[in-house]
Amino acid sequence: MILGLMTEGTTDVRFLSSVISRTFEELIISESNELPDIYPIEIIRSIPDNFNNNVVNAASIAEETGVMILCIHIDADARNDKASFDNKILPAFHEVNMSNAAVCRNLVPVVPVQMTESWMLADIQLIKNELMTDKSNETLQLTRQPESIANPKEIIKNAINIAQEEVPKRKKQYEITIADLYLPIGQKITLDRLSSLPSYRKFVENARLALLALNYL
Repeated sequence: MILGLMTEGTTDVRFLSSVISRTFEELIISESNELPDIYPIEIIRSIPDNFNNNVVNAASIAEETGVMILCIHIDADARNDKASFDNKILPAFHEVNMSNAAVCRNLVPVVPVQMTESWMLADIQLIKNELMTDKSNETLQLTRQPESIANPKEIIKNAINIAQEEVPKRKKQYEITIADLYLPIGQKITLDRLSSLPSYRKFVENARLALLALNYL
């Protein structure tokens, strides 16, 4: 199976690529008892334009490159995903479906509430492990429900600063930044942890529908 992914930014790719691939793999294994052969995810970079055109262009590229399911990522940037679906995802997907061009029409929305970093916060202990800190969640100010935080990226940055505030100056060159966390957390976070978030569960259900459309389940 060839999966494709269009994201808002490069850091999102680092986190989401593994999460998306593992989610599809788990769905196929759990519901069909088949061992899926999933190729490395195809990252599709559309020419910057309005969202509708970006999605149509990505769907065209996906069709050309043999992508069977195209995941479209956009952060909700809000407490829920209603505006993102009503104003962006659904109109863009409609344009793809109405297109006369050769496009991939098997689309799956990936809409974290509030941001991709909210999904990273689904496993606080994993973040602490990556930061090599034993400070408490309270000290790191990591105690709130991830999707209730308006700017989860800043919360993670703040936790990094607190975790490393006692690092000797001579070791400053080894400090971890948030950019260092996307890839390892995306690879290590368990799907069970992510399943605590409603927006991830919605992605899983849409991924399941995409697999059903291809008779994989």
